[in-house]
Order: sequence, then C-alpha cells, then structure tokens
Amino acid sequence: MTLLRSCWCVLLLTGAVIFAAPAEVPSAPIVWHGWSDEVFAQAKRENKFVLLDLEAVWCHWCHVMAETTYLDPAVVRLMSDRYLAVRVDQDSRPDLANRYEDYGWPATVIYAPDGTEIVKKQGYIEPRGMVRLLQAVIDDPSPVAAQNVNHDNAVASETVLSPERQAALRATWLAGYDDKEGGWGSSHKYLDVDTIEYALRLAARGDARAAQMARDTLRLQRKLVDPVWGGVYQYSAGGTWDEPHFEKIISIQADNLRAGAMAYAQWGDPAYLETVRAIHNYLRTFLTNPDGVVYVSQDADLVPGEHSADYFSLDDAGRRARGLPRVDQHIYARENGWIISALAQLAAVTGDAGYRAEAERAARWVNEHRALGEGGFRHDERDAAGPYLGDTLAMGRAFLALHQLTQDPQWLGRAEAAAKFIEAHFRRVDAAGYAASEPRQNVLPAPRPQFDENLNLVRFTTALAHVTGRADYRTMAENSLRWLLAAGVTDNRGFSVAGLLVAEEEARTDPVHVMILGGKDDPVAQGMFAASLRLPDQHKLVEWWDRRSGPPPRGEDIFPELPQAAAFLCANGACSSPLGSVAALEKRLAQLAVAPVKSTHGAAAAQN
Repeated sequence: MTLLRSCWCVLLLTGAVIFAAPAEVPSAPIVWHGWSDEVFAQAKRENKFVLLDLEAVWCHWCHVMAETTYLDPAVVRLMSDRYLAVRVDQDSRPDLANRYEDYGWPATVIYAPDGTEIVKKQGYIEPRGMVRLLQAVIDDPSPVAAQNVNHDNAVASETVLSPERQAALRATWLAGYDDKEGGWGSSHKYLDVDTIEYALRLAARGDARAAQMARDTLRLQRKLVDPVWGGVYQYSAGGTWDEPHFEKIISIQADNLRAGAMAYAQWGDPAYLETVRAIHNYLRTFLTNPDGVVYVSQDADLVPGEHSADYFSLDDAGRRARGLPRVDQHIYARENGWIISALAQLAAVTGDAGYRAEAERAARWVNEHRALGEGGFRHDERDAAGPYLGDTLAMGRAFLALHQLTQDPQWLGRAEAAAKFIEAHFRRVDAAGYAASEPRQNVLPAPRPQFDENLNLVRFTTALAHVTGRADYRTMAENSLRWLLAAGVTDNRGFSVAGLLVAEEEARTDPVHVMILGGKDDPVAQGMFAASLRLPDQHKLVEWWDRRSGPPPRGEDIFPELPQAAAFLCANGACSSPLGSVAALEKRLAQLAVAPVKSTHGAAAAQN
C-alpha cells in the first residue's frame, strides 16, 4: 500500500442465527454521536461507557449490523441506559482506522469514560451476541489485557536487519503463501502489492519459486476483476478465489494498478496491461469526478444490507436497469495520492502520455483544494480532526513519482515540502517513528505509529535523500526504521512483512542511478529516458540533464561535454563510460535488473 490497506468486512461467528430484522423496533432508537472529546466528558458526567461502531460505508456487514443489531430492542435498551454510542466512517478518520485496522469493519470498541479500551471486537455481531457483550462489560468493566498489548514505544538499536532476522522475516513471508489455492493468505484472498513487489524483486534475481508465486497470484487475482465494468472487488472469502465481496475501494484499485504495471515492466505479458486497462476504465467511468480526482469507493450492495451476487452477475444493461451501488463521493488527499503514484508508474512503464496528464491534473487539484500550507495536506474539504500523516505522505510520494516521470522541479519542491511538514508535525519526540496524527497530549485516541505508513515513509525519504543529496531525509528514514525493526513490532504481521523487507533493503542499498545528458528535444535522449523509466526495479534514480536548462542535479558537474546525447550509470559519485545509443543503454539496464543487491556502504561504482 500501501501502502494503508483497507480492512475487510467480516462476520463474527457466535453460533447464533443471523436475524433478518428485529421483531420489535423500539420507539426511541439509539442516538449516534460523532467522535469527540465531549463524548467522553459526557460519559464521565453520566457514568456511562462509550461504544464505537467503526464502520465502512461500502461494507455489507456494516449495513446488516445497522439494520439488525442496532435496532434490536434489548440492544437499544442497554445502549440507552449505560452507553453513549459513536458511529464513524473509517475512511473519514485515518487515525481511528489505523488504530483498529486489525479488527476489520465493522469494528466494535468499548471504552471506559476516561478513554481506556475495555474490549475490541471484530466484524458483525448478531443481536443476542451484542446483548451478552454489553451486559458483560457492565458486570465487569476490566480491560481485556491481551487486547491492549502494543509496541508503540519500542526502539531498535540498529536500522539494518541482521542476516538472521532478514531470513526469519523472509521465512514468515514464504509461510504465508497458500500452496493449495494460490496467493498469500488463507481465509481471505486478495492482492497485497508489497508482497508482489518483493516477489518480483526476488524473481529478477533468479528466484524461480518467487516468480511462480507472483505469476500465480496475479493470474488468480483476475478472478476479482469485475468482468462487466472492470475494477477490482476487495477480496474473496472462504479461502478460495471464487467468493468475491463486491465493494470496490480506491486503495485496492491503486494497489492493483501498481502491481500490474510492475509485472508488465518485468515480464512484458500483455495480460497484465489488459487488467490494468480494465481497472483504469472503471476508475474513469465510476470513481472519477469532473475535475479529474477520484472518489473513495463503490458499495458492495445495491440495497444496503442485501447480498448483491445476483446483481453483479448481470450485464451492463441489466445492472443499470436496477440502479447503481452507492459511490462515496468524498475526495480525500491520501486516496488521490495513491492513484497519482499509480498513474505515474503506468505512464513510466507504458509511455502513455494520457496517464501522465491524468496524474498531473489530479495533483494540481489536490494541491489547490486540500493543501494546508507549509507542505501539508488535510484529508477532506473539512476535517473533524487531523492533520493525518497518511495524506501528506501519499501526496509527497505522488509528487516524487511525478518528478521522476517529468523531471519538472516543481514536483520535487512539493515533495520536499511534504517531507518537512511530516518531520515538523508527526515525528514522535520521546519515541521512534512517526505517529499517524499529530502526537499531542490529552487527545483521544492517543496518536500512535502505523506500520504501513512508517515503512512507506522509509521508502519516500530514502528516495528523496538520493534525489536531493540531503542527509536529513535519510535521518527521517532511520527514525522510522528504529520503530519498525524494534522487538515485537513485526509480531503477528504475517506475510505483510514483505513491505518492510523492501523498505529496509532500499534504505541500505544504492538505487540504480541513470543519468541522461542531452537536450529535451533530442530524440536519442528521449529514447534513453523512456528506456530508463521502463526499468522494472522501483529502487531507481533516473535523471535527465539538459545543460541549457540550468546546473546539474545536486551540483554534481562530473560529466564530460559530448557532441551527442549519452547515458551514464552511476554509483558512489562515479559513473560509467558514456553509452551513446538507446540499445546500448537497454542492454546495460537489462544486466542491472538481475544483478545481486549491494550494500550502500560497499557498493562499487558502475564499471565500464
């Protein structure tokens, strides 16, 4: 994500029958509040618990729970007597979503009046189960200790994985693969983009098993592409690829666009490009507003709470005759940053100027309508809280991707501004890593670091350090690594440790660095630049210097005056002999794509 990954809706199995509807609707329904400090102040005054229903507006089981559990008379009576009810759309509050992402949607969290978490439950809870839960908390409000263990303040002594720990994390990643059904994970089937990227990196170095696992997962993932409208369903249940849940979430679309682009760049199989185009067509048709920015999601249900398998089995005309599932038309900076990065990657891999134009248009809109000033971004047009790390981080990475694609210095300036805003607002003073929201005192919930955001911050600031030559960005990466690599932080993360393996490798190794010298109107230089962008490895620095446009990047004027365009492969301040043709450069890039990884501290300069 990622990566921030969307969590799936889940059904909590309680051994009871799921009610179609309550037999009796009470005259006074539950009063739902928004999340605020005032709710907890009221809870203290009235000696009540606070129950958070953290839902997703696209989620089938969230709809079912709203229409059954929270209309049940016994539930309503207990809630009204002893609880204050809070309902929040998790997409609107990244701080809450990050905190409870492991509990799926709907997540049910019950707090003491002082904000102490008493119990956290995953997924749909049927009415009788909810009655038992509410009464049990009233009878014994002691927090469930096992649920409140965290490693927020852990700090690692090193920012590099030892060979032994690297091997252990890789073994965890491998163990997550399902040899029977294919793909990573057992109960839910979906594509994790960091896992695919890690597999592609290993495959490029000759790992045949990693290559086969990646190919099989990408092939099976096509089962989750809507055959009528395109777009990717969030996941498949039941441990197989044949039980899709039909919500379409922007993070899933972005991850699949990125994975398809990487696979196409590495293997050239047109099937990957076909899938990417189906997803892109869906985005343009259903989830893009007239200004070129994307919405958040499309619901799983045509009628909230009613399964829609029969609806999604229809053709386009049949579906439209019955209506369209609801689209959440919020425009969030974070989600648009994910899509902008994916579009920039597609433009680099395919050379399609249309993807570039879409990415730049969306970036300009977000910069105009969601910027906070000083490089930061708010989430929505108006935020109930925030700012959140995810929005500025996603836009910073998008700006950096656009800079490499376009070589336009405005995008680099905005990426640097985003990094400085992150350092100023989200760095934790007394602990390692960066918090998901500003680490202020006396805020509920207390800001904490999030795994995917910190590993993506490592990748962002590492790349920014290479582009600018500035050591302070590398220091930011090391700060995140001191939390990510601390004892306990990777516990129970399963195969998602792939993202950490990718980020840590990038932090300790040099990128593939290609410098193109030549005029921006020179066809040979243009061809060299395009070939460099197509290089499958994402850990790369591609620069194009036209002497007529100004000084060289980072002031490194180490290149000879030549009468024609040339390309150089560089490392540790030294560069290869000039490569004078696109074919010569492509040959060398192909060799680099399968070269073993070398540590930054021991990497040799590129050889002639």
